[in-house]
Amino acid sequence: MTSPRESGIRRPAVAGRFYPADANECRALAGQYVDAGKRKFDANVTSGTGGLWGGIVPHAGWICSGAIAGETIGALFSHKPDADLIVVFGAIHSPIPTRPAALDSHAKWIEPGGESAVLEEIRGRLAEKPDAFVVDDRFHVHEHAVEVELPLIEFAWPSAAILPVEVPTALNAIEIGKETAKRAMQMNRRPLFLASSDLTHYGPNYGFAPAGIGMHGLEWAKQNDRQLLERVERFDVEGVVPEVATRLNACGGGAIAAMLAACREYGAGSATVLTHASSYETLKDVAPQPPDNAVGYAAVLVK
Repeated sequence: MTSPRESGIRRPAVAGRFYPADANECRALAGQYVDAGKRKFDANVTSGTGGLWGGIVPHAGWICSGAIAGETIGALFSHKPDADLIVVFGAIHSPIPTRPAALDSHAKWIEPGGESAVLEEIRGRLAEKPDAFVVDDRFHVHEHAVEVELPLIEFAWPSAAILPVEVPTALNAIEIGKETAKRAMQMNRRPLFLASSDLTHYGPNYGFAPAGIGMHGLEWAKQNDRQLLERVERFDVEGVVPEVATRLNACGGGAIAAMLAACREYGAGSATVLTHASSYETLKDVAPQPPDNAVGYAAVLVK
């Protein structure tokens, strides 16, 4: 058993709250989500799919958005089962200000029933650009944006290395994505790039309800999401951060911009929204909520 204080190990911060802490339960549910996403992708794939390089995954508790995250990851696994590096650009929920992206110092991240090794060589190369990257565990120790994706990633690609990157919603997110892709190319890796981001946080719980409370407000919030998702589908990489800054329609605008920029370095130029829903909708059958507050989620593939 790894000591909670052992250097180089990042232990779970939100297991038991955002996803199961029990190893068997966690792996079974992760497999259910990823396998369902794979089956859905396989059933709808066409000969014109082209190469897939990444996508958007939500990062709420699995009861809310696990199936949607599994849809993206399952589709990517179906297309690229031999990926050996999964870069997770994450939203930053810490109030600590930063301009550079925050890398972590750990050798591996532990999940219930598994672990993911960090590709330390690429992290070291990125840290050589202090204007764009900094190693700062304060942005990782309690952050859930990367953590909630790891059991899904580990189920799909158990031998792949990971690279957690917390990205501020700032214009330099594009440079962060480009530099990450260039380092992966130099190392001859087979990467996939994920942006871990939820969409509009709407309602009094979030202090944001410009269209009022009720179903009208929740529909406004989904339309607010669509403004960003349409920009993503047009592959307007440069427009993502200004869009989010203006409309407040994602918590990980920088993560999304970095992911798109990284994929563009590999030749990607389009994106497809697989699923778009809100927590009000995803909880309807398992834990119904009044139409007061909701968070948007999307599964998106980039090719």
